[in-house]
Amino acid sequence: MRTIAHWIGGREVTEPGRTGPVANPATGAVTAEVTLADAELVDRAVRVAAAAADAWAGSSLSQRTRVLFAFRELVVAHLDELAGAVADEHGKVLSDARGEVQRGLEVVEYACGVPTLLQGRYSDQVSSDVDLFSYRQPLGVVAGITPFNFPAMVPLWMFPLAIATGNAFVLKPSERDPSASLVLARLWQEADLPDGVFNVVQGDAEAVEALLDHPQVAAISFVGSTAIARHIHQRATAAGKRVQALGGAKNHAVVLPDADPAFAASHLVASAFGSAGERCMAVSVAVVVGGGVDEVLTAVDEQARAVRVGPARDPASEMGPVITRAAKDRIVGLIGSGEAQGAQVRLDGRDLVVPGYEEGFFLGPTVLDRVTTAMDVYRQEIFGPVLSVVRVDDVDEAIALINANPYGNGTALFTGSGEAARRFHRGVRVGMIGINVPIPVPLAYYSFGGWKDSLFGDRHIYGPEGVDFYTRAKAVTVRWPEQRASTEASLAFPTAR
Repeated sequence: MRTIAHWIGGREVTEPGRTGPVANPATGAVTAEVTLADAELVDRAVRVAAAAADAWAGSSLSQRTRVLFAFRELVVAHLDELAGAVADEHGKVLSDARGEVQRGLEVVEYACGVPTLLQGRYSDQVSSDVDLFSYRQPLGVVAGITPFNFPAMVPLWMFPLAIATGNAFVLKPSERDPSASLVLARLWQEADLPDGVFNVVQGDAEAVEALLDHPQVAAISFVGSTAIARHIHQRATAAGKRVQALGGAKNHAVVLPDADPAFAASHLVASAFGSAGERCMAVSVAVVVGGGVDEVLTAVDEQARAVRVGPARDPASEMGPVITRAAKDRIVGLIGSGEAQGAQVRLDGRDLVVPGYEEGFFLGPTVLDRVTTAMDVYRQEIFGPVLSVVRVDDVDEAIALINANPYGNGTALFTGSGEAARRFHRGVRVGMIGINVPIPVPLAYYSFGGWKDSLFGDRHIYGPEGVDFYTRAKAVTVRWPEQRASTEASLAFPTAR
């Protein structure tokens, strides 16, 4: 049985103690065991990071840029290795896993511009013989706690900017699919990042709590469920840490009568069932407005039935399994709840069996029609291949529906009307909006984050807000008086003159 280790101070570390199983979701078989850190090991990792942080913060921007460019090239060279690790432990198909790594690479490339990103400001002669300038400095040791659904991309959304801005980083990946984290650690070392600047502690809730409480951890980045995001934000801020905690989602896609039915249906299917619906930006609710409902839904049914479900490494597979048997059982239960509460099951994926993979955690695409906001299948985040259809009369009703939902991560509108699109994106209380784009994940030079129960904290992830999150500002006011200048000073509050 393969053992998946920690990475501390530039080497793999395996300590005796608790372990957890790592399974291949396509077969259900346990393929490895991951070591689970206790508070003592987390403390060791943080102390190693703290010892490396000061020297790294003092490194030149040229040195950091060289390391980042080298890391970028290594990730490109090892993209298939990373994608394979993701596919084998998460279950998403290889093409999807490669796309995940590519979206993470965009943040590495953005971070390569750190000399520009960290440019300060200078004002000459703000008062008589006084100049003023500002710049940003790193926080020290920062930590990332990342989810199972993107074991490569979400860490890559965090640590490139944290490291580029001069911090040391401790990553706590999901214990369900931890192997990608060690591949990334090895690539950092090959890129000549000093040992101790990037560390990985494998673990579960015990490791998370240790990071939240550790006095040398200055900031926490988290992506996961809303309940855990809220807990992390409360506990870490109580300990004086800076926190960005991204929570759950219930993403709506609104289809107006003037939308192209085939185009809308194709993108609804892709965004609802890609990665088996295990994306925080997956469309889980289709809001169909007014006329043309039957044409759109008939096209959705046809295209969803055609989705090829199978194991991750089969080139013919378009959608893989969900992450665990428990996740499958929960999703099946929610589909049954929706049916019992009055939803119409247009397409039922509960009984799907993939030949040769009968023990895998597979579900087929499922479409529930005539869903209402009172149903559990609407109220809960399903995180599986289930598309709920809600019918409304007009775009204003659709906006009101979205705004009444406690989540505010992403939403989309399919339309040919610029007026309706403008009214929609100005009216919805959601952080990321797509117009004829169903998964509106911003590129790396913007920032990713939702509103309401989808984000706890005041900074989004990566992009300009990521730079601000991992640094703090200093303002320096300077006077160089002449030797024979007056030394007289006033007790009054200083003002510019």
